[in-house]
Amino acid sequence: MKIHDIFSKRQKRARGDVPDVYQDKHIPRELRVQAVHIIEDLWTGVSEEYALQYDHGLEDLYREIHEIFCREYGRFSLGNQYAQYEPDRHALLNFFFTTRKTEEAIDVIEVSMNVTEDFIHRYASNARQSMDSAIAALNCRFREHGVGYQYESGQIIRVDSELIHAEVVKPALSLLADPMYAGANEELLKAHAHYRAGRNKECLNECLKAFESCLKAICGKRGWVYKENDGASRLVDIVLTENLIPPFMESPFKGLKSALGGVANLRNKRSGHGQGSKVVDVPDYLAAYALHQTASNILLLARADKEMK
Repeated sequence: MKIHDIFSKRQKRARGDVPDVYQDKHIPRELRVQAVHIIEDLWTGVSEEYALQYDHGLEDLYREIHEIFCREYGRFSLGNQYAQYEPDRHALLNFFFTTRKTEEAIDVIEVSMNVTEDFIHRYASNARQSMDSAIAALNCRFREHGVGYQYESGQIIRVDSELIHAEVVKPALSLLADPMYAGANEELLKAHAHYRAGRNKECLNECLKAFESCLKAICGKRGWVYKENDGASRLVDIVLTENLIPPFMESPFKGLKSALGGVANLRNKRSGHGQGSKVVDVPDYLAAYALHQTASNILLLARADKEMK
């Protein structure tokens, strides 16, 4: 889906009137409208191409999404709770454009993309390129508005730095799509979900679990002996002993190991044990550090395994 670089956009860039820092507290109305255009254009294009065989129109999309939210939110309708015959599109879009809760607006975008992606996977697999184009367009709109979210691997995840996301998080998720990393992939996505929701202690827990799962997956694939209860430190020693990392990278990797040990210590001290009488607070910056450091380490290990003879 083409994004047009119109005159007003160019003028805003020339004036420096564009967001240079991501925010995740507000989804602008303009972005919501653009998301609807992207989803409707994609669904209409795909359903028209396959209409004779599957007969799925735009109204089917809205009915399915609306029913999902009615069940998940415990309501009869997202519009008038007793108006069960209100058009699904009207009820869903009215809810989408009026909710002030960022998480609910993100819910609508994510579920709409999920439902469309699932339909394409089941009935129109050769339209995958159209789905990829829609995802790229949606992520472009997020960036245009300086909104710190991206749709990746079937979920909308929080983005604090475009550079870190592009160079570390996205490649890590791509490598973890390999079935051998199913556990690590699930745990890293859970860490993102917890971080997005502000559940920072849970985020730290999932970060360490994802790193350990990645190490165990590599050890299992290579036949390197380890115990199921081995922690990160022991698993790192194993992959170093087996020369997963070239000898000349041993010192830098031990530096990374120490940094990851910091993540483990954060988890053990601040979230893995009882809080006592005082509630332990894990600030966002520590959770962000853990998340990005974990993704960076996983990316290094997965790429090293891929290149290993």
